[in-house]
Amino acid sequence: MAAILESGWLYLITHFSDFQLASLGSFFLHESVFFLSGLPFIYLERAGLLNKYKIQTKNNSLAAQEKCITRLLLYHIGVNLPLMIASYPFFRFMGLRSSLPFPSWKVVLSQIIFYFILEDFVFYWGHRILHTKWLYKHVHSVHHEYATPFGLTSEYAHPAEILFLGFATIIGPAITGPHLITLWLWMVLRVLETVEAHCGYHFPWSLSNFLPVYGGADFHDYHHRLLYTKSGNYSSTFVYMDWIFGTDKGYRKLKALKCDIVEDDGKQT
Repeated sequence: MAAILESGWLYLITHFSDFQLASLGSFFLHESVFFLSGLPFIYLERAGLLNKYKIQTKNNSLAAQEKCITRLLLYHIGVNLPLMIASYPFFRFMGLRSSLPFPSWKVVLSQIIFYFILEDFVFYWGHRILHTKWLYKHVHSVHHEYATPFGLTSEYAHPAEILFLGFATIIGPAITGPHLITLWLWMVLRVLETVEAHCGYHFPWSLSNFLPVYGGADFHDYHHRLLYTKSGNYSSTFVYMDWIFGTDKGYRKLKALKCDIVEDDGKQT
């Protein structure tokens, strides 16, 4: 498997420059993973499939879904792509490389874990700032146009927010100057995580059922369906920041209430 991966990577670095791979390659990888993982949730909602796992009963209109996709394409091409191109010299200066050999799995794993922890910390505080009155009204309210989120709404945001919270995603790699394959792996995992958090479904196989520190769709969906001053649940990936600073109290009370109702129903039957 390693030999096949190295052979494929050798083809890439032979036929494309570092700039092309780090900027254009990263953009195409992001778009592919984002839309391939997010579009199925639109189909599930339209077809009414797996409704028993849907967190909210409300569905988005066809017009709302099409508006989201159109705006996303505009933002990705008009904001994300230029940002990836413009940031390449800085990442190169910080040590980003694409040459073989690959870094060891221990280096890759330690960097990915560091990126998740740092991103979650920075995102939490940036997100809380966006929920102050002025910034919410003029910037963050765009993202909250969808009180019933679906996968693709994860990146539906005001251009200023894309730049502001996007900093949380790139700060880890910017500090460490990783191998390009590590950067791509981080990008894929981060996209899959944020799409899952906005998907609107809580499945039996959802990661939050097996990893208590992970937030997931149920945790973030609560954030979307409340008023901005009372929402809480500001973290992107984990739950401990909200727990430490007490911004998940409403969510935990609701969870406890639901558990009590289930227990009472069980006793009655």
